[in-house]
Amino acid sequence: MDNIRNFSIIAHIDHGKSTLADRILETTGAIEKRKMKDRVLDTLELEQERGITIKLQTARMKYKYARLPEMKGEYILNLIDTPGHVDFSYEVSRSIAASEGVVLLVDATQGIQAQTLSVFYQAYELGLTIIPVINKIDLPSAQIEETKKEMIYTLGFKEEDIILASGKTGVGITEILDAVVERIPRPHENLHYQEELKNVTDDEVMCLTYDSFFHEHKGVIALIRVFRGKVEVGKEYRFIGTDAVLSPVEVGYLLPALSESGIINEGEVGYIATGFKDIKHVRVGDTLTLNASQTKALSGYKGAKPMVFASLFPVDADEFPNLTDAIEKLSLNDAALSYTRQFSPALGSGYLCGFLGLLHMEITQERLEREFNLNLITTQPTVEYKLTLLTKDFSKLPGVNKEDFNTEGEFICKSISKFPDVGLIQTIKEPYSNLEIISPETYVGDIMSLCAEKRGEYLGMEYVTKDTSEAKKHVILKYEIPANEIITDFFDRLKSISQGYASMDYSYKEFRESDIVKVSILVNHEQADPLSFLCHRSNAETKGRKLVERLKELIPRQQFPIPIQAAIGGKVIARADISAYRKNVLEGMSGGHVERKKKLLEAQKKGKKRLKMFGRVEIPKEAFLAALKD
Repeated sequence: MDNIRNFSIIAHIDHGKSTLADRILETTGAIEKRKMKDRVLDTLELEQERGITIKLQTARMKYKYARLPEMKGEYILNLIDTPGHVDFSYEVSRSIAASEGVVLLVDATQGIQAQTLSVFYQAYELGLTIIPVINKIDLPSAQIEETKKEMIYTLGFKEEDIILASGKTGVGITEILDAVVERIPRPHENLHYQEELKNVTDDEVMCLTYDSFFHEHKGVIALIRVFRGKVEVGKEYRFIGTDAVLSPVEVGYLLPALSESGIINEGEVGYIATGFKDIKHVRVGDTLTLNASQTKALSGYKGAKPMVFASLFPVDADEFPNLTDAIEKLSLNDAALSYTRQFSPALGSGYLCGFLGLLHMEITQERLEREFNLNLITTQPTVEYKLTLLTKDFSKLPGVNKEDFNTEGEFICKSISKFPDVGLIQTIKEPYSNLEIISPETYVGDIMSLCAEKRGEYLGMEYVTKDTSEAKKHVILKYEIPANEIITDFFDRLKSISQGYASMDYSYKEFRESDIVKVSILVNHEQADPLSFLCHRSNAETKGRKLVERLKELIPRQQFPIPIQAAIGGKVIARADISAYRKNVLEGMSGGHVERKKKLLEAQKKGKKRLKMFGRVEIPKEAFLAALKD
């Protein structure tokens, strides 16, 4: 174990984690040069297309260390590459829980950003060793000295500990690998689980499951970190949380491709092919031990708390069994995704899903459509609300059951379709979040105006560096803001008004009483539940008007006029009309008496009136997607 190091790369989005991982894999010879490609650990098609990391990835490398004579030798380095976007912060928490140290990257052209602070504090709270690295020093716009000052003042690093590197050119890669060997503790010195492992004997097995995915031939594959004992083929093991017993089909390491070894020793990271076809047997954060052992489970991870809820329905109702199969397999690969079955009179059977954010929702929908060949409709996203009701009579609460109430007797509303009539509600509480925005001082005024518009409560502001005389001063703005206001277009607008320089991070704080209303959307006098939304009463009219105007552009014209309305209860607050097609019934007439012309026009008028009574409006998928944007 003395020659094993387990570490993660953490950073803000687009600070160069995947590119740096490429150079590390190349330098250690983990991947042959002919097989190298850009962002080799980004294995999903979506990751390559968008240029962002969505899933954590693991790679085992061998490195010959030669700097300090007393430490010379070959070391095994287990690297876990992590995402940087705030929506995938749960992936980061799982990566660092399986590590003893992290490499913290900061982009020399952007400096410290919101997620830099977030991931730094996550690693710091777990007691991990943090190696500070300034990346992209080869770029002409790199501000190395200013970034150093930020890291020293804000994060408390010493200047001599900061490594300068470039993931593109390979500068500083050897220094980073040497620092991993020298600074990161050996596996048995893990401070996070040291107390829990104190009474576990050497002949027992204790492994933490930090990720899993489904393999067509090998069944469910669990990625594990062995804290005590060893895992090998031919023995019986048990997952403590699910009580599932298994004899491994295959055991090995990720190089980063699956490579069978037959054994995973103490302190190492590897995979177990369980052979399970039922994904419910394996749960991320569960503890694997020997079947006969009565060992207490490791503390695992904090459960992911969904911030955004939306329903997914197949366009073709016959595709529901395929959606069920797809969402189960995807949830194994994405532990932050939660889902429960739901029925809508308009859209049929589907699933109410919980997501960490809007990007997480968008990525999930796209993965389901691409990887499982599905065509889906997503409803308007919302957050979780706590309602105190004047009645518990379920006959007055369609679709509501006992499971929707918490121990305090509050109704937990995650779906717009379950939102009760306003006359049945005593109080409504909405979730608030702590919001941190890092931005150049130039844009502070516009950002504060945006936060005020979104009902944010100002807490304070501080500078990132002590020297406030610099031309490019960065400040940290702190707010408390309703979660519902930041899940839609907040991030896009923040980037727009700051010309892309501002970054944000948010976390759940508490529930507060608020004046929330349901804005129903009616198309041709029929309620369209998937387009309806919940918002604060002060914003209802503005949001309703925006949506009906957008739907007017997206819903195709018919042979009859179509009214689109936004209403709160029985009161219409916004309306737009789509005019009817008008066929020229007089076109074929070269002449004729005026009475004959009137007769033809009157017949056309009656036909349109009849169509209006019986005609149905088909709302295209684009209209549902447009409703996601505020």
